[in-house]
Amino acid sequence: QVQLVESGGGLVQPGGSLRLSCTASGSGSIYRMGWYRQAPGKQRDMVAIITNGEETNYADSVKGRFTISRNNVKNTVYLQMNSLKPEDTAVYFCYIQRFGRTYWGQGTQVTVSS
Repeated sequence: QVQLVESGGGLVQPGGSLRLSCTASGSGSIYRMGWYRQAPGKQRDMVAIITNGEETNYADSVKGRFTISRNNVKNTVYLQMNSLKPEDTAVYFCYIQRFGRTYWGQGTQVTVSS
């Protein structure tokens, strides 16, 4: 059973930064890693994705502010979030795709407020 352990969420003021991390257990190549987020009363939306070829895709709302990266040795994906806005407040979920299956983390809360 693959487990994803997330960390790095918290409370930050507008304009601040946070770095999320997500580490996957088990072995084997991970094709795609990424982050989604879900605000209260809203659907879960894609934030950023990175493939094993380092191709990235970002939601328009975070382009230029967020950066996704990965460490294949550590099976870890990161999300560097800068210039945070109140509308970035949500639960952030990481996910991976390995051997054709998708796995999700438990979510970490990010709150942007003064």
